[in-house]
Amino acid sequence: MSIASFKSANRLITGQQASERLSEEIVRLGMRCPLLVTDPGVLASGTLKPITDQLDALKAKGQLAHYRIFSEVSAEPEVHVVEDCMSIYLEAKSDSLIAVGGGSAMDIAKCVAVYATHDGDLESLFGENKAKVRGAPLIAMPTTAGTGSEVTNIGILSDTVAKMKKGIVNDYLLPDVAIVAPELTVSCPRHVTAASGVDALVHAIEAYLSNFATPITDALAIKAMRLIIKALPKAYANPNNLKAREDMATGSLLAGMAFGNAGVGAVHALAYPLGGRYHLPHGVTNALLLPHVMRWNALACVERFRDIAEALDIEHRHLKDEAAAELVVERLHRLCSDVDIPAGLRHFDIPEDDIPSLAADAIKVERLLRNNPRQLSQADIESIYRAAY
Repeated sequence: MSIASFKSANRLITGQQASERLSEEIVRLGMRCPLLVTDPGVLASGTLKPITDQLDALKAKGQLAHYRIFSEVSAEPEVHVVEDCMSIYLEAKSDSLIAVGGGSAMDIAKCVAVYATHDGDLESLFGENKAKVRGAPLIAMPTTAGTGSEVTNIGILSDTVAKMKKGIVNDYLLPDVAIVAPELTVSCPRHVTAASGVDALVHAIEAYLSNFATPITDALAIKAMRLIIKALPKAYANPNNLKAREDMATGSLLAGMAFGNAGVGAVHALAYPLGGRYHLPHGVTNALLLPHVMRWNALACVERFRDIAEALDIEHRHLKDEAAAELVVERLHRLCSDVDIPAGLRHFDIPEDDIPSLAADAIKVERLLRNNPRQLSQADIESIYRAAY
């Protein structure tokens, strides 16, 4: 094992009713004028009411000067959303951020946190380690399970000009506090529960197969798989099942910590052009590609698929490694079907003629492809897109 470092949010607060700890974290961090970043769906659902009640109570006690809400975060946020949020942050004379929402809201808040202290334009932050000073104080509270964004150092945005997803990767994006409370996910729509849940499973699997996996990330990834494979169908079938919601929130958190350190691979690399070009939800694009990339990867690390089979509760003891790996692929197909994610790019009106140009875009995502256990050429990527079509 080579030398590895491990990073996450500075403080994790988890469990049922963990959201009630927000006010004391605000005081501990010295927040006086926070900007609350969310999306229209969360705002309309009533999920914010207990949050704003805590902020109002702090104002009444003189522990908070004021707060402002920015709720214009889109499902797959474009670069301009960061600029829009930043304008409100400056206009309100904010000194900190609280993200309440899915990965998109958290990514926007993370990007604004570093942008607020950055001496340069937003474009200069894209890539790895471009921010040189710590950002504004940030608390992340996910309402989906999930992207794991509350514990990662990455913010992903859609570049409408390049028709690609772009990332800001920097340890200064790591939130000061992540509050992972299952009660915040109950109002999550069923189709979002499905897509974000499969996304979390992809994070765990790709982290486990990553070229940069470590014993620490392996342990987190395997536990995440065990939780998600059982909890996701239950949370999808009954959104009010708080035990399933808690297991999904924990599984997503563990998967986020795993991939935030080991990285993700070809599933995400091939998903980026689909999301950037056709504006498909990130979790859906991952789900469409997951079984096909896994079948491709098996040749390079078939023995690890036996571990995944065990984590996914697949009977494999009397099977050869190759047969166990194929059962993993079949199990992933079945999970996506169980939560009503269509199988095949054709269901989303993606022209088959676009596959060569999609592959040309995907091969450029070197930051993720270098993590993948099996090397891919552009022709290989085309063949995977065709298998997923």
